[in-house]
Amino acid sequence: MKKTLLFLFLTCGSLAAQDREQINWLSWEQLEAAFNEKPKKTLVFFHADWCAYCKKIDRVVFTKPEVIKKINAEYYAVRMDAETTDTIRFDGQTFTNRQALTKRNGVHDLALLLGSRSEKSFSLPVTVFFDEQFALKQRVFEYYTSSELLKILEQ
Repeated sequence: MKKTLLFLFLTCGSLAAQDREQINWLSWEQLEAAFNEKPKKTLVFFHADWCAYCKKIDRVVFTKPEVIKKINAEYYAVRMDAETTDTIRFDGQTFTNRQALTKRNGVHDLALLLGSRSEKSFSLPVTVFFDEQFALKQRVFEYYTSSELLKILEQ
């Protein structure tokens, strides 16, 4: 009996976890197709496997129902590993990770283009916000709470 109850508990718990709302993350190619069909504000989140604050944003901020609802309703969202070695085609251009040829943990050219600051070296986390014309609105180079993100998304 105990084994049956434990099995039911674990099964129901995993099914409930699968039913949770999530942000509809798009690839760059999906973003371009969606944007061409219907322009919308865009959020781009750059992360890396080793970035503790990136993981915390994923775990704490991007799981809040109000954040998920706001992003899915009003934004396109792209989540990109800044160190990926994938070739990305976006807006008629091809982007690669040239740093990966000579550096450990090299940063992808697209992440450098969109997430760099002139006065500092590239650092994570980076979240970039664009308007409906894909013009840069804001960049955030640090951890943020769900309430801080919601304020930014309202702008």
